Amino acid sequence: MWEYTEKVQEYYRNPKNVGEIPDSNAVGEVGSLTCGDALKLYLKIDENGIIADAKAQTFGCGSAVAAASALTEMIIGKTVEEAEKITNDHIVDYLGGLPPQKIHCSVMGKEALEAALADYRGEEVQPHKHEKVVCKCYGTTEDKIREIIREHNVKSIEDIINHCKAGGGCGSCHDEIDRIIKEENPDTKAPETPAKKSNSTQLIIKINNAIENHIAEQLRKDNGDIELVNVEDYRVYVKLKGACKNCPSSGITLKNFVETTLKEHIDPNIEVIEV
Repeated sequence: MWEYTEKVQEYYRNPKNVGEIPDSNAVGEVGSLTCGDALKLYLKIDENGIIADAKAQTFGCGSAVAAASALTEMIIGKTVEEAEKITNDHIVDYLGGLPPQKIHCSVMGKEALEAALADYRGEEVQPHKHEKVVCKCYGTTEDKIREIIREHNVKSIEDIINHCKAGGGCGSCHDEIDRIIKEENPDTKAPETPAKKSNSTQLIIKINNAIENHIAEQLRKDNGDIELVNVEDYRVYVKLKGACKNCPSSGITLKNFVETTLKEHIDPNIEVIEV
């Protein structure tokens, strides 16, 4: 099962600097609710170029909420120049680590910061206008994939999925991503059958997206909630929260709603287990 540091758990349960800044002078928005994660970052930068305040609106898993909270804490009080040097690795380190399958949450934080600082300078962010989109499911460009490979010494499709989700959808871009990895690592023998190696992470991302977009939203209407704990083969371990936790009908909810929804959207072999 995935292990989260105490800081990740704290920032998820009690997120920091949540909301918007009405008089912000820098806003960065990345991700998409269609893809399962979205982040909108608001900054208030004073006349000396210091980030006086930062707030975030996050839609996604607990790691996404924690990463956004960490980012706001890290940049408040820093100059624009200092904030520009923050990478997703810094966010991961600040949280004490993230599971490999959740690294993309920290990348989303870095990209939101880049977008906000571009907005502050009056620069238009049009990442796809002149770039080739490789992963259409997540709108990831070839330039972004090459950047991730170089920055993080990526050698496999699974690592790409972990860092930016590219390749974690339909899988039709795997051959193209594999080609890019080989071009960026000409002296390294690529893993055999890379697409098969990515299936585990790809399945986890699909399950997480289905839970966030189709299941959790319904449970929250009745003051309940659900957390994805782990995925082993097609066994999905979840934790019911809020009003669902002690509900006498929780077993029915798991089988008739959660499991049925995942079987419908992901795979008929899925089995949901409460932990």
